[in-house]
Amino acid sequence: MIGAFTRLRARLMPPIPEAIRDDFTMLRARRVESQTPLMYLMLLATTPTAAWVGGADVHWGVRFGMPALLALLCVLGLLENAQSRRRRMSLRRARILVAKTNHVSGWVGMMCSAWCVVNWLASPPENHANFAMILTMGSLATAYCLSSIRAAAILNLAVGVVPITALMLSSGRVGEMAAATSLVLATAILIRFILQGHAMLVDLLQLQAQTRDLAHTDPLTGLANRRALDEQIAQFLRPSGHPRPFRLALLDLDGFKSVNDRYGHAFGDRLLCSVAVRLTETIGSRGLVVRQGGDEFAVLIPPHSPLITAPLADQLLIALVRPHSIDGLPITVGASVGAALWPDDGADADALFEFADKALYQAKADLQETAPAPAAPLLRTA
Repeated sequence: MIGAFTRLRARLMPPIPEAIRDDFTMLRARRVESQTPLMYLMLLATTPTAAWVGGADVHWGVRFGMPALLALLCVLGLLENAQSRRRRMSLRRARILVAKTNHVSGWVGMMCSAWCVVNWLASPPENHANFAMILTMGSLATAYCLSSIRAAAILNLAVGVVPITALMLSSGRVGEMAAATSLVLATAILIRFILQGHAMLVDLLQLQAQTRDLAHTDPLTGLANRRALDEQIAQFLRPSGHPRPFRLALLDLDGFKSVNDRYGHAFGDRLLCSVAVRLTETIGSRGLVVRQGGDEFAVLIPPHSPLITAPLADQLLIALVRPHSIDGLPITVGASVGAALWPDDGADADALFEFADKALYQAKADLQETAPAPAAPLLRTA
């Protein structure tokens, strides 16, 4: 039974894919922040009429107190929303906003539903339609405003529509039973729209994530590309209270052109992929490995990485010493590396690249002076 329910829930309300979960949370929070003022204004506008048509035989706290409390909650919600929209939306604040909206909307929905049921039971049959109209229109409008938060929207529909529908269906009056049937159908259609809108948002975010990955990924090796490198450096250079140094290393293969000329470009592409694997294995999650283009690579070491003080150039060159097995042939290529440390070697990205580039070409010049003409390319760093 539990397994069947779990499968049904996963089919009707599939979980958000991990890759876009944070983006989806941010999107939901922004939409809720922009749509909740409409919800508060709509609820605030209905409170005077709700208090006016309340059952005369109910306690004054139910007839007037609950609408007044709802109006107060709406005013406080509008004030909080106005203050919230002045602050920058962060992932942490987005999660808090979504969770708070889930809880607050649920409790408000239950309060409105309880008010309607009590007044229904205490009023003559000719007044029942008033409470049904107030509650159902409020529930439908609230669900629409909360449609970006699937669970909150469906919860409000359930809390608002199910009790009053049950009363209408059990009343024995044909008109109320027909109205309840129409209400159930309208609610089902709205739930369908909410689920479809949710699925469309997920598909859109997945497409955006794929497009972003393609824009930041080298298609041959699967490494990050120059655009991703520039954006990461820009993040490191943003002003902060505690700036910490980071490192940039530029790597250029020696002898790759001769391999390309002898074996062909397809063979050279497989060699580049093998080099990319070696560099990725060496750096791992402690830095970012980038293919800039051709046989040029780069490695960015973030401030928190343990490689920030390690002999980075030596580690990269050692990783490439072992021959690469390409189509069963052992291929050895050398490399030259130029490294730079921020802020010692450059205050901005351009200066950092210029310093590392000069160090790289100095390493190439030193290699040409020391390497014997017939020998295979040697490994050298500056």
